[in-house]
Amino acid sequence: MSRAVLLAALVSGAAATARSASIVFNGPFVAEADGITNVHISFAEPLDGELSLHYGPCNISSRDGAHHRVGTTYVGKHDLAGRNVAWTDNRPSRFVWLPPADVESGGCLHAFSGDALVGSSSAYTIAARKARRRALSSTTAAAPAAKPIVLADIADPLGPWFDGVVYLKAKEPGSVFVAQSKEKEIGIVGAGMSGLMTAYLLDSVGIHNWKIIEASQRLGGRVHTTYLNGTKPEDYQYQEMGPMRFPVSITNTTTNETIQILDHRMVFQLADTLNALNGNDPALSVDFIPWIQNGVNTPRDTTNVTASWSNVTAVEDALAAIGKWDDLTWARANEFATNVFEAHKKAVDDGFFDFSEMGFLRYLLHTDKNITDQAVGTLSNTNIPEWLYENVYFSATTWRTIDKGLTRLPTAFTPLVTNRTQFGTKVEALGYDAKRGKTSVSWRANGPFDRNLTSLEFDYTVVAVPFSKVRLWALPGFTGLLSRAIQEFNYEQACKVALLFKTRFWEHLDKPIHGGCGTTNTTGIGSVCYPSYNLDGKGPGALLASYQSGDIARTLDSMTDDEHVAYVLRAIAAIHGKELVYDQWTGVYDRRCWENDDLQGGAWANPIVGQQEVFLPAYYHTEKNTVFVGEHTSITHAWIFSALESAVRGTTQLLLEMGLVDEAKNVTQTWMARWIHV
Repeated sequence: MSRAVLLAALVSGAAATARSASIVFNGPFVAEADGITNVHISFAEPLDGELSLHYGPCNISSRDGAHHRVGTTYVGKHDLAGRNVAWTDNRPSRFVWLPPADVESGGCLHAFSGDALVGSSSAYTIAARKARRRALSSTTAAAPAAKPIVLADIADPLGPWFDGVVYLKAKEPGSVFVAQSKEKEIGIVGAGMSGLMTAYLLDSVGIHNWKIIEASQRLGGRVHTTYLNGTKPEDYQYQEMGPMRFPVSITNTTTNETIQILDHRMVFQLADTLNALNGNDPALSVDFIPWIQNGVNTPRDTTNVTASWSNVTAVEDALAAIGKWDDLTWARANEFATNVFEAHKKAVDDGFFDFSEMGFLRYLLHTDKNITDQAVGTLSNTNIPEWLYENVYFSATTWRTIDKGLTRLPTAFTPLVTNRTQFGTKVEALGYDAKRGKTSVSWRANGPFDRNLTSLEFDYTVVAVPFSKVRLWALPGFTGLLSRAIQEFNYEQACKVALLFKTRFWEHLDKPIHGGCGTTNTTGIGSVCYPSYNLDGKGPGALLASYQSGDIARTLDSMTDDEHVAYVLRAIAAIHGKELVYDQWTGVYDRRCWENDDLQGGAWANPIVGQQEVFLPAYYHTEKNTVFVGEHTSITHAWIFSALESAVRGTTQLLLEMGLVDEAKNVTQTWMARWIHV
């Protein structure tokens, strides 16, 4: 392209220069080759019949001279204009353009009604599409060779990254030419963090016609702070029965170099956004305080595991091989902390999703079965791939939590969602009417024995409910991949027990404990976490006396509340002394085993070997006008960030489905969505 043509394009980009009074093109007149952009027009006078847009030289007078056709529709009073009924007078004013890779700068968009030219734009400046960031292949010395992985076209086979351009290109030709109205009705099933975030994102780009359907009577899903004995947040007698903390940074004690863990910053960004949205109202504010992960004087499990080893040298060799394979070097930790999505690509490439630690020893190194069992176990680790992001997070040296409880985060959505949330509604079915393009959400209004379903209709539905519950719903005919993901995706189980004591006695011992999580020799207790808030405060204190995940949590789940709490109380007494602990206990507790929760059916998604790579692409297709979000649809699991990230992806996907490219770009640019390419 000549310098003169480029200069002309830039100068003329400020205003439209329509040749006809019918159609006026509204800028900005900038697009990306092999990208996506919205084209905005207005009608200077009524137009009925066929309307097609074409790109080519600015001086053409017929469609034959165009470089390519953008798309065709029917408007106004034409019999086929009913598809545009959501637009005023059936005349849409926004369209979707996917400029091909070979498009040249300096051309114009032209509107034709039949063969008649009814409007032309100013000259467009066409920029090269920004290259997708790709990870370099890397293979560690002991890593198995990566197997070929077949993913859907819209997911990077080393990613996955969501590519909006490929997503729209894969759709039926012409189906995304006309952008849809922002007045479409959106149903959001689930008021956990992914559902709440979806509602906010839609609202932030001007889509206000949404409704949340929630099974419980509260916001937050698995974000659940229990305020013991009916206390208030400001009484500081609470514990977290769901997520509890956020990793912030890792400092190398040798070099003093610090790595910021960037993905969790989305949580802090959300808190700032909600605080501003709520006018910094103290009753709704989300304020962060330090979390003490590794406290001084916390208890430690002193069990000697080596005592049961039949061959100490062989077990140590097996553990050394594991350590060489998944060595969390400073460089690798930096990769995970800086961009967990790039790290995910490398992990797939290096084969870490092909094996668990047990599988690596048994099937790649052919280690003896008994030695493998002694080194890494053969039950819990059998099918869980070696995905190191959790190791990076738990290497954090700086952490934060939310003052007065993590429930403050979903509670901060209250002004936005209260009048648009239907509580106490346990969904049992999703439906789709292909002729009308409508989805339906159904439940039994009069309880489980109600013979009839009550339903609401929407244009689109966003499902923010874990698959552990969705798999029991009646569903429309989703593809086999998505159906298998819903039915088979694995969930971890976890139990927590919080105990309320008369005082924060642990802070006044000879070796005082001020925050931090420790362990004990008692089987099934897991972590014991001492509160990081209100240190040295007066009055009763709440202790997270047991946090146990894994298969043993199922055994704990089988116990009655009294049996489980008594078991945990005895373990705390073994740590701090019977007389002190039993004298201090108030008899008040909370117990939550998430697998037994009737609204969750599991603590968090925990994909087994093969599920992560195979199932992720299923969520990137909008089937039956339904989008699935939630931490189970993210590449990381169990952290609030995972739920928020899934909402960003799901909302972007929905906006592109509706042809609202400008809004999709706004979401991805605002919310750290560097892994989403629009």
